[in-house]
Amino acid sequence: MNFIKEIFYKNIAGFLSCAIFFALISCDEDLTKINKNRNTNFPSQIINNANIVQRDSGLIKLRATAPLIEKYEYVDSPYIVARKGINILFYDKKKPDAPGKISAKYAKFNEKKKFYEAKGNVKIISNENQMFAMQSVYWDQAKKIMYTTDTVYVTDKDGSTLVGANGMRAKDDFSAYTFYNNSGDINAQKIPEKGR
Repeated sequence: MNFIKEIFYKNIAGFLSCAIFFALISCDEDLTKINKNRNTNFPSQIINNANIVQRDSGLIKLRATAPLIEKYEYVDSPYIVARKGINILFYDKKKPDAPGKISAKYAKFNEKKKFYEAKGNVKIISNENQMFAMQSVYWDQAKKIMYTTDTVYVTDKDGSTLVGANGMRAKDDFSAYTFYNNSGDINAQKIPEKGR
């Protein structure tokens, strides 16, 4: 009789282990189907009152402050966004004591493409103290160019002004730039002899 009970318990144990095995496999399949339809467009990191410092070889390259920064890592093209505005100080090795400044009401950085965009009352002040004001600007970090199709207002440190009605294209260090359909009040002594 004990022998029959032992066989009966072994059969029940074997049956239950098979049932659990098949239940787990069916759950795994269901989870993969569910995960395919899951929304991944949510911030993986949120920083309130951000104060970010980026260094290179011990020297500060960039200092950014923003009320809110969100990082989206789980999408096909990861990005970082500052929806409530951002202020950036960028430092040049040639003039470390005179940082350039960028401020905007909105900014976004695509990590894979190394592409920045800033929108809403964008102001850029170069380390030469030139101020560029526009509604949006794009920076392709890989190509080292900044551009916009918006009207650009430029004020030089001597007070002269220039308006690029159809935008501009510039090197990202503002060492050279081109304005489209421009007008303004420029100091003629700044124009090279060939351009006069």
